[in-house]
Amino acid sequence: MKRHKRYDTLRLILGDQLNEQHTWFSTTDNTRLYVIAELKQEATYVKHHIQKLCTFFSAMEIFATTMMAKGHHVLHMNLDATTQYDSLGELLVSLFEQYDIKKFEFQRPDEYRLRQQLFKLKKLSHIEAVEYDSEHFLLPFNEIQNYIQPGQHNRMEAFYRKMRKRFKVLMNGDNPLGGQWNFDSENRQKLKSKDLKNIPQPLLFSNNISTYLERIRKHKIPYIGQHDDTLLWPISREQSLALLDFFCEHCLPLFGRFQDAMICEHPSQWSLYHSRLSFSLNSKMLHPWDVISRAVESYEKSGGVIDLAQVEGFVRQILGWREYVRAVYWSNMPDYQQQNYLHATRKLPAFFWTADTQMLCMRNAISQSLTHAYAHHIQRLMITGNFCLLTGIHPEEVDAWYLGIYIDAIEWVELPNTRGMSQFADGGWVATKPYCASANYVNKMSDYCQRCSYDHKEKYGENACPLNSLYWYFMNEHRETLSVNPRIAMLFRAWDKQEAEAQQATLQRARWCLENIETL
Repeated sequence: MKRHKRYDTLRLILGDQLNEQHTWFSTTDNTRLYVIAELKQEATYVKHHIQKLCTFFSAMEIFATTMMAKGHHVLHMNLDATTQYDSLGELLVSLFEQYDIKKFEFQRPDEYRLRQQLFKLKKLSHIEAVEYDSEHFLLPFNEIQNYIQPGQHNRMEAFYRKMRKRFKVLMNGDNPLGGQWNFDSENRQKLKSKDLKNIPQPLLFSNNISTYLERIRKHKIPYIGQHDDTLLWPISREQSLALLDFFCEHCLPLFGRFQDAMICEHPSQWSLYHSRLSFSLNSKMLHPWDVISRAVESYEKSGGVIDLAQVEGFVRQILGWREYVRAVYWSNMPDYQQQNYLHATRKLPAFFWTADTQMLCMRNAISQSLTHAYAHHIQRLMITGNFCLLTGIHPEEVDAWYLGIYIDAIEWVELPNTRGMSQFADGGWVATKPYCASANYVNKMSDYCQRCSYDHKEKYGENACPLNSLYWYFMNEHRETLSVNPRIAMLFRAWDKQEAEAQQATLQRARWCLENIETL
């Protein structure tokens, strides 16, 4: 084996640890070697969207170049250089020998599987292995147990209030600014025709990815989704900060009001007022405090252009929900991966990979995901997620699709959102009830139903929207489990008041939809 220059310490940087502000980089040291690598293991553990692969690979290379320019010794290895290694562990053991490494240092991975892999290396007697904090999340890792109890429901609202108080965000002493903790009831408005002209054109980037595409094809990495030779996503801290500035100036003034809205056939329908900062955050190019402080500052300096409801709705996503799901994940792993409370068994329909369905809401959300590797939270929860929940898709199938198709999907954030919030597979550790809905909700929050070939008002019949009958079929199938929930009991009373003939027709329509799910 070829010997290289000797280093005392090897520091590993994972692809989602692109934090230029980490204290690791506060000083340079010629005895340290930083390693960041494209790995087939990471590119294939699920089938990823091609834009996700290219965005991570390009952001990793830019990070390596930036750190080298600052005087650090960095080894950036692409797929050509790592193809012989089946795993991260194999690569590292080889590098330890090649560079005569005595000490191995790594930042705590955000994924359970990677942390387990790295902990195995700590057993090498000739290598001293040390884990560091990633210095990214606001809630310290060793304090998660004080906020979240495993295997049970933990209210996000209670968690969020503690975080607001602890970090003094939008607070007036010990009380919330404006006298209330959240303005969620004001953040559920539908976009109307008069609102469309104000939707901002999204800030996009033109990052050339032709070399990454070529390398991915060369190594036969399977992928999903569509791509151009240029990438619209930010791949550096500089671009991420530019997107943050754009959001605060152009989107934040109406973000909260329309954060749950969906619309079809508009040039900016896929982005609307959303920040699209999740990849920059989850790859750690941006720190959550970068985002929160910039948004609050914009609110304070806006002279009323940005009202409290808008900025609170955004802060809740970062300081509340994002930190909360990370805490739920680490409190319940590895058990979380096995949860299937509703015993769902069905396979994911083929149209999840093609968007070839007559259901316009599903076609739009899936097509957008295949095109941009992105859909906002309501599309994920109440369109594709709702459909999977109502039709009983196995949580493993749902997890794999969400983890692969979305550019911001890393297991720590995907798993509680999908298996917990979306599919209720954890039985209520995240959500207090299944987040399922008929076409009535879709019609309330979007214009999909007005343009769809199915009738959103009908529960049965050949033209009835499948969501309507599937909703009641789901509720009946799980009545014994769900009826004890006071938030759901009233729905069964409404169902029981319907004529028996109408009930049977609705259930028969649902059975037909399930039997013919590939043709919906």
